[in-house]
Amino acid sequence: MTLQKKKLSFWQIWNMSFGFLGIQFGFALQGGFMSRIFQTLGAEKDAIPMLWIAAPLTGLLVQPIVGYLSDRTWSPKFGRRKPFFFFGAVFSTLALFFAPYSSALWMAAGSLWILDASINISMEPFRALVADKLPESQRSYGFVVQTLIIGIGTWVASNLPWMMTQLGVPNTAPEGVVPDSVKYAFAIGALVLFTSILYTILTTEEYPPEDLDEFEREKQKSKGFLTGATEIFSNIAGMPKVMKQLGLVQFFSWFAFFTMWSFATPAITEHIFKATDTSSLAYNDAADSVGSYLGTYGLVSMFFALGLSFVASRVKINRKLVHMCSLILGGLGFILIYFIQEPWMLHICFSLVGIAWASILSMPYAMLSSSVNPKKMGVYMGIFNMFIVIPQIIAAVGGVNFLYKLLFGEAVVNTMLLAGTFLILAGLSNLLITDRSVTHD
Repeated sequence: MTLQKKKLSFWQIWNMSFGFLGIQFGFALQGGFMSRIFQTLGAEKDAIPMLWIAAPLTGLLVQPIVGYLSDRTWSPKFGRRKPFFFFGAVFSTLALFFAPYSSALWMAAGSLWILDASINISMEPFRALVADKLPESQRSYGFVVQTLIIGIGTWVASNLPWMMTQLGVPNTAPEGVVPDSVKYAFAIGALVLFTSILYTILTTEEYPPEDLDEFEREKQKSKGFLTGATEIFSNIAGMPKVMKQLGLVQFFSWFAFFTMWSFATPAITEHIFKATDTSSLAYNDAADSVGSYLGTYGLVSMFFALGLSFVASRVKINRKLVHMCSLILGGLGFILIYFIQEPWMLHICFSLVGIAWASILSMPYAMLSSSVNPKKMGVYMGIFNMFIVIPQIIAAVGGVNFLYKLLFGEAVVNTMLLAGTFLILAGLSNLLITDRSVTHD
């Protein structure tokens, strides 16, 4: 007998998604300031992507495994997804707190590796929980509410070092030492990450498997490492056509955003603020400002998601059209960074990027959840995220450095032109998706 899922209120969906606030604090601090930490510790600009590579490589392995394991987990006391929320939160919190205290590049890269792997342990079950709890008619709404929370987290976390500086915390330090403003920001982020995920764990009840006896029989039938690995590879080989089409969209999208996270700080501090000495006050003031401007894309994604949630709760939306237009606008935002003359104009650029970010975090997952077997939602969400980490790996091993120099020239700001080009290609790739059952809510 199929479980009839009840429609949930906004606040019920908010509670079950609130842990994303902390997850995004982790991602925003990681994306906005790890490159700054790497530069502070002596990394050359072209070496920065390689320092990021351990994170997506780990995600390539962790995400499908965590999804598979969470599909097969059930405890009347702890639920299905919540144990993964908790353990991911513990290790993410520790890694986030200690990252800015790194005294060598290998330590910073190791902290990033642990942080990214741990966040993924929590994040993919959060995606699956929306599909677990919500009926089809609320899927877009549920993922958009998650995006609203992510937008809040992005904006606040990206501005934390700047806020610390305004409160009198020093934003400069001796050469090779991360400033206290960044250390304080990461400590606050660690606290928010743990408490927000704990809030979701304590306020959210999970549905049990529809047929518990069948669930246990299937677990026994497929137990063992080899069987599990075989099943994961079988699911990869047999992924739905829509998932492959969305995978191309994801590939271009996440290549673009990885480029931004790796190069936004050196590109903007050099191109807009003309600051290159990483131990100087000018550079650290500029880097704080870059973090603040990056926060703009989180703030705009929050308001865009708020508007989308209002619309999606009342009428059917064309997910494909929304996603295509949003990505193209984001691509134009990246390209404009090359042409602007005044720092304040970065708010315009990153506002457009924020529209794309809001859509990336909601529309692909809403389309995917309508095309896969609900019993395998976790593993498919994990497999789907291979299309996030593979482009990051390609970018990290030289894809960004090779392409931006080949296509646009040596100046590091040209990385933003590359990011814009790839995001526009991501938008156009949506034209390949023709199944109305997944494109229309």
